Amino acid sequence: MSLIAGVATLILIWWLAKSFAGANPTRLASATRKMGGVAALGAAGLLAFRGRIDIAIPLGGFGAWLLGIQGIPLPGFGSTTKTPGGTSRVRSAMLEMVLDHDTGALGGRVLAGPLEGRSLDSLGEPELAQLAATCRRSDPDGLRLLEAYLDRRFPGRSKAAEADADAGAPPRRDSGAMTEQEAYEILGLQPGATEEQVRGAHRALMKKLHPDQGGSTYLATRVNQAKDVLLNRHR
Repeated sequence: MSLIAGVATLILIWWLAKSFAGANPTRLASATRKMGGVAALGAAGLLAFRGRIDIAIPLGGFGAWLLGIQGIPLPGFGSTTKTPGGTSRVRSAMLEMVLDHDTGALGGRVLAGPLEGRSLDSLGEPELAQLAATCRRSDPDGLRLLEAYLDRRFPGRSKAAEADADAGAPPRRDSGAMTEQEAYEILGLQPGATEEQVRGAHRALMKKLHPDQGGSTYLATRVNQAKDVLLNRHR
């Protein structure tokens, strides 16, 4: 019965993932993780009721880890305790982009221009197109940040449209020297972080910026640059 319940749960998760294939990848991944956590806890309860404590405990720990419940150790994975609310910030002349470490959500606000002070989530498609045109003229780094945001907000965007936007952008330039403060903000660390913390934050962010997660080559480049800046401090 336990095996049948497990197979049924996996089939249900697969069907839901397929049904929402066109949804926002970040939200879909979060929803799938939560459903898996609930299913794992339910299966753990059933196994405990049937006397299979040896299987129920690690399965329940795995379910709690998927749901983000803190303080429950998972064998082989170490402690699940984490600091909530961590963010990474990347700025250009016109935009500030914020990546939420807990959810992987990407948001931001306009720092300059006609839409100054507005959050990107509050802008409609016409306003976002206007912002992209402004960045294309005067802030190429901002344009690349905006493209990363649009890729996540509108996962079905036409690749041809992206190519046209890139073709009209100014030549790519070096973003310039990065300060230690900027590097800390990008990696979501506090000043004085250890080498191990820098490498750990870098690994975690690079996973979130993978193309399958709606990642961005430009953002990944900035994360790599931040790691190099802070590791040079330890040499």
